[in-house]
Amino acid sequence: MLALLLAVGVVYVFLGDLREAVALLVASLLMLTITLVQEYRTDRTLFALRNLASPRALVLRDGEQVRIAAREVVRGDVVLIAEGDRVPADGALLAAVNLSADESLLTGESLSVSKSADSPGEQRLLFASTLVTQGYGSFEVTAIGAGTRVGAIGASTAAIAPERTPLQREIGRWVTVLAILGLLSCAVLMLAYVLLGRGWLNGVLAGLTLAISMIPEELPVILTVFFALGAWRIAQRRVLARRIAAIEALGAATVLCVDKTGTLTMNRMSVARLFVSGQQADVSGGAEVPEGFHDLAKSMFLASRENVADPMEVAFREFSSGFAPGVPSDLSAAREYPLTSAVPAMSRAWGSRLDRYQVAAKGAPEVIARFCRLDAVATESVLRAVRSMAGNGLRVLGVAAGEHNGELPASQQEFVFRFAGLVGVADPVRGGVPEAVRSAHEAGIRVVIVTGDHLATAQDVARQAGLADRERALTGQDIARMSDAELKDAAASTVIFSRITPEQKLRILRALQAAGEVVGMTGDGVNDAPALKAADAGIAMGARGTDVAREAAALVLLDDNFASIIAAIALGRQIYANIRKAITYALAIHVPIMGLALLPVLLQWPTLLLPLHIVLLELVIDPACAIAFEAEPADPSSMRRPPRSARAKLLDRRRAGLAFLEGGGVLAVLLVAYGICLGEGYPVAEARTLVFVALIVANLALIWTNRSSRRTIPQLLASANRPLWYVTAGALLTVVLLLSVPLLRELFGFTGWSWEVGVAVLAGANTVFWFELLKLFRPRHPASTMPA
Repeated sequence: MLALLLAVGVVYVFLGDLREAVALLVASLLMLTITLVQEYRTDRTLFALRNLASPRALVLRDGEQVRIAAREVVRGDVVLIAEGDRVPADGALLAAVNLSADESLLTGESLSVSKSADSPGEQRLLFASTLVTQGYGSFEVTAIGAGTRVGAIGASTAAIAPERTPLQREIGRWVTVLAILGLLSCAVLMLAYVLLGRGWLNGVLAGLTLAISMIPEELPVILTVFFALGAWRIAQRRVLARRIAAIEALGAATVLCVDKTGTLTMNRMSVARLFVSGQQADVSGGAEVPEGFHDLAKSMFLASRENVADPMEVAFREFSSGFAPGVPSDLSAAREYPLTSAVPAMSRAWGSRLDRYQVAAKGAPEVIARFCRLDAVATESVLRAVRSMAGNGLRVLGVAAGEHNGELPASQQEFVFRFAGLVGVADPVRGGVPEAVRSAHEAGIRVVIVTGDHLATAQDVARQAGLADRERALTGQDIARMSDAELKDAAASTVIFSRITPEQKLRILRALQAAGEVVGMTGDGVNDAPALKAADAGIAMGARGTDVAREAAALVLLDDNFASIIAAIALGRQIYANIRKAITYALAIHVPIMGLALLPVLLQWPTLLLPLHIVLLELVIDPACAIAFEAEPADPSSMRRPPRSARAKLLDRRRAGLAFLEGGGVLAVLLVAYGICLGEGYPVAEARTLVFVALIVANLALIWTNRSSRRTIPQLLASANRPLWYVTAGALLTVVLLLSVPLLRELFGFTGWSWEVGVAVLAGANTVFWFELLKLFRPRHPASTMPA
């Protein structure tokens, strides 16, 4: 656009009209200023989002654990790391338990490297940007930033990278088509000028004017500004969009697969019930623990880790710490056997004398029963108690204890355990979740629980959350027996998936996608990364999620709250709808501008629009697209309709046809008005003035009517959109100045005020009257379309 304006300025210089050339230069500077302001606003927003998306680190400062941005780590900091964390800096290990790191970023070696605080050389060192694949530990920072090994070889950390989304590709195709049409029309117009004997230089000027009128430079700007500011609005709802494509997917999501713990529930766990030898005890609310359950409480203490943030570990530690005096004082932790997806249980060995240990384990009750080698009768008794406790919404873990003499085994399954009992942990459902589930249902979104917990626990939480058809459930064992085709059929009606491993999450996701669903899926662990990456909208837990999960996901839920996901979906629909409105308007307004630049020449009428007129119109169009439509509030019924089809185009034939009809209607009225003025003997300057005033008003009418395809302009007056009022006031003030200031009248070739100006205003306002009437006869709540 700027290049064309400069070319027009050069033509004016050759024609000897320096005043027009200077005016175009000033107008070009104004357009450049608007563009730079928009880019600055967008860049500032993206910079803030990059800061939110940056990796995090858990450090010890003043004896307290503090989570900070990784870039804020300094030399001498003690950093706590665990499986799934991205190492924020180079450092030396102070403590490590079963710690391994993926250093392929530095070495190219795909196998993880075992790390130990007691080993010499690089086995004791951790390096920035490498990934902890197993275990946990702490290290002291020795190098940061460019001083790290990865910094020395020029590697970079993850950031929000620019990418071409389906919408951007679609808009790119439209821009290409319109640009080609513009060039062809420009050539036709220049040829017409030559054939009509108006001179080739005037033909070049007219052709450039037509090209300026046809170039839809607003379309790429709309996507850039809307997505950037939309991502910022979503971040205000505690959801971080790491990839632009996620905003598109949000509006089309048909299924939400959510974890139970921390998403539907508060993730504030407390021990509520114990089971030992067929007896249960209610210990909620600080109730006294009966004596027969003291050994279980001691085993809980031995099976728990200290100084960790995991809510389950905290609940176990807080409950059992009162029984720590019953543990021999000479015991110290000797080794930990971590939980894995294959064996959902963990054990800790405590040593008091050389090669003599006490061992405690906790984990899934069926796994703990297997550790203890219980017979079928005893196992069934345990599982019956599990079902009873889980039916009350409790998360149930088994606990085992034992002794070991000699060298510690390689696997925790080699210990000889005795069954200590069951522990039921309460985790209340978050406030606002039932309302959010109801909103999802009204919006045509199916909510599915995918959890590693017991089925009865998940069903009770589903009941509290307001999910219907809770009996439609599958367990991990059921899925393991199914083929992909069988799982696809079963997943279409399943509400709860329980006892699911991270690997099975990916199968569930693929099955739903194969059935044509657009799937949003939550996850927090290392093994969730494949499913998060493959989901249409992968959603990582920001508070408890690992760095790997955050990097794989397109969205990060900063507060781990299900209600925030629904709020983000509503915003995603609003952003998509507003983009459609802005693009429909942008295409519509270019039709009369192009027609009024081309048709008078072909009809051998006096030239109507000059480059300066078109530039003035662009100064109204750009803010309308980038500011007014972006600030348009959501349609009140947008979350009471089904999602749009994932295959739906932003500008389908109906939408594009509507845009050209709107613009064509404006063109027809104004062209007829210009012809009448000329036929009635009006001077060209006065006819141009009346048509231009009508075009400005018609432009405003197009903006207002495209705010909604269902609500009329009078109904929209009560809908708050302050930027739109600024655009409207600015455009009307421009008309007043153009007709009142002699210098501007002379520069633009206009005349002053007359009664015909009022007629022109009415004519411009009524160019969209037919569309306003059409709204009255449209269905109020169509079943398959998004608000326009």
